[in-house]
Amino acid sequence: MVVIIGAGIAGLTCAKYLQDKGIQSTILEASDAVGGRVRTDKAGGFLLDRGFQIFLPSYPEAQQLLQYESLQFREFQSGAIIRKQGRFHTMPNPLQRLLSAPEALIAPVGSLWDKVKILQLSQKLKSVANSSFFHEKANDSTLNFLHKYGYSDEIIDTFFRPFFSGVFLEKELHTSYLFFQFLFKQFATGQAVIPAQGMQAIPRQIASYLPSQSIRLQTKVRYIDGKIVHLENGESLEADTIVIATDARQFHRWYPDTQSVEFNGTTCLYFTAPKSPLSRPMLAINADADGIVNHIAVLSDVAPSYTPTDEALISVNLVGQYPYSNGELAQKVHLEMIEWFGAEAKNWQHIRTYSIPHALPQYLPDTKQPIPLKLTNYTYTCGDYTRYPSLNGAMQSGREVAEMIVQMRQ
Repeated sequence: MVVIIGAGIAGLTCAKYLQDKGIQSTILEASDAVGGRVRTDKAGGFLLDRGFQIFLPSYPEAQQLLQYESLQFREFQSGAIIRKQGRFHTMPNPLQRLLSAPEALIAPVGSLWDKVKILQLSQKLKSVANSSFFHEKANDSTLNFLHKYGYSDEIIDTFFRPFFSGVFLEKELHTSYLFFQFLFKQFATGQAVIPAQGMQAIPRQIASYLPSQSIRLQTKVRYIDGKIVHLENGESLEADTIVIATDARQFHRWYPDTQSVEFNGTTCLYFTAPKSPLSRPMLAINADADGIVNHIAVLSDVAPSYTPTDEALISVNLVGQYPYSNGELAQKVHLEMIEWFGAEAKNWQHIRTYSIPHALPQYLPDTKQPIPLKLTNYTYTCGDYTRYPSLNGAMQSGREVAEMIVQMRQ
């Protein structure tokens, strides 16, 4: 029997690929639903993803695994609305929509040469195989790469830093430039989307490929002893193969001799408003140094199914954690939104705050694969922390572990 511990993206992917080869598995999940860090709650009919998340359909692993049509993706308009010196400027992506090129060129965000360099980098990376970004040793940060590539401080500070700090969940752009290049390619050549029924629709779809009885929810593992998995309820399961698909912190508790993984955090606050404060279904990013908000997204502009009424659902997102209670933080963020949008924002209503200190594994220069996928002849691990921090990385690790198990059984 194959026992997979954890019903996040990696564990579900592993189980799906095993099933494709005729190998059944049992997934043990401590929480009440599948998804891991990719969860969606309902509050008063509103769909609230646990932390602002988007999906990139250009992810190669996802293209092999998911049925996109049934997920009913809703697209963000490519580009960004940039708040600079208290004013908003639209920076569309002309690679997605050629007619927007004049608007992009005249936007007061960087120089004309900066925009030419963005197009050059997009064209250069377009021909690079996705797997190539992670075969090369990364010995430099995103920030250093941007300077060396010839971008001005202005466009770094008004576009690259605020946009990618919201992606990496760290403000200094210390993240590996190779991971930046991989993501830049995905953003430049594809659309960012969300499923009509929330981000958790993605793990739910993968779970739907599996027999329902193969996933045991609210089943917490106490410890592992060889091939025996001991549960909190006193039950013990004997397995011939064990796959640990928990988060990195739980894995390290069970295997303390392995290298620990550091995380970047985020805080996401949801508000409702009588109408959308934005003119387009884009991210609005903060290029001003004042304030604590990194970016906002009006999810109802992108996917009206996120709201049960004609009210706007707004996700306000911060990089890192802040020393305030939820109430204090909501008040502080609300005041900042009034600075952004004026008196109309006074009518916003706070719904919920998600503070997520372990949102994304760090991926710094010279990061080596911290954990091998194969631990013993019968124990494996998978998760984005074993590859690179993204849904694509999680799916890749799950697939690779499944392939290892299949090969061992041949």
